[in-house]
Amino acid sequence: MDNWNDYLLSQGARVSPDDTLQPAHFGHALNVGELAAGFVAVIGDQGLISVTGADAASFLHNQLTNDVEHLGADEARLAGYCTPKGRLQATFMMWRNAESIYLQLPRELQPALQKRLSMFVLRAKANLADGGAGVVMLGLGGAAAQAALQQHIGTLPDHPYSKVDNPLGTLIRVADVFGMPRYQWLLPSGIAATILPALRATLALGGSQAWELSAIHAGVPQITVATQEQFVPQMINFELLGGVNFKKGCYPGQEIVARSQYLGKLKRRAALVTIDNAEAKAGDEVFALGDPDQPCGMIVNAAPNGAGGVDALVELKLAALEEGNIRLGSADGAPLVFKPMPYPLDAIEV
Repeated sequence: MDNWNDYLLSQGARVSPDDTLQPAHFGHALNVGELAAGFVAVIGDQGLISVTGADAASFLHNQLTNDVEHLGADEARLAGYCTPKGRLQATFMMWRNAESIYLQLPRELQPALQKRLSMFVLRAKANLADGGAGVVMLGLGGAAAQAALQQHIGTLPDHPYSKVDNPLGTLIRVADVFGMPRYQWLLPSGIAATILPALRATLALGGSQAWELSAIHAGVPQITVATQEQFVPQMINFELLGGVNFKKGCYPGQEIVARSQYLGKLKRRAALVTIDNAEAKAGDEVFALGDPDQPCGMIVNAAPNGAGGVDALVELKLAALEEGNIRLGSADGAPLVFKPMPYPLDAIEV
């Protein structure tokens, strides 16, 4: 194939007219079994902000929930951006190279968040720009992923949120899923068009749905337009994933986030569920049968599960989680079937 677009079109993708490097749709909906066996996903719904300049790290350190100043070149970290009231406006995965610090977030949030962060640069030597031009994101995981990757990259990151850079791009090991490593590979579009056919020879091919479903089963939430300013970080387990550093200096909402950690009253966490309703989506409220007149939580992320419904991360009052009889939309809605989380949920008060 001459270029990335040609490859996508040859596979039946519909390419978005406003972005010729990413498909609007790609691959069928993979199920959990296919993900566990081994998959490669073309990730079309994520954007990148690059932050460059002498003050890039210190500027971001003063804005985000995690430590940016000590972010190593061989690691990635999660971080949040909060309102002054401690509610998440965005969640990021961040990493750096010699020139830039990168913030990954949903493409639907990128323009507004990039503009908002730029407003606070002031006299700092930092410049924010779109870092995704010419970059393709592939997600890989499951039992066959390591062997497939080692055909192209000899040394793989050896633990979650570590990364390696080489001439083929940047490979980040993200949170494991189904007890196996999961990776995100950022590479130039021309190289991706050459490598993807080889990867799909041994891995199931999917799109953004497959990647989001894998993140849901890894217990890793992501703020979208539907859930902006709905959650303090702890409500979606963000500090359990290393996305909050309680020892760093101030950032917007820091006092509320710290108070929620130590002095809060309402117990809430995010849990993994299956819902037999294909229409369930992020931002939908859920209700407990024991208290049907008011919502007990909200869907954080949801993805088709390949079986006619969705799998989702749902933020809930712990009392409702313990009760277990939760429905989508109302007391008459589809039931939430709870699945084991990949990490323990501490009963923190938030």
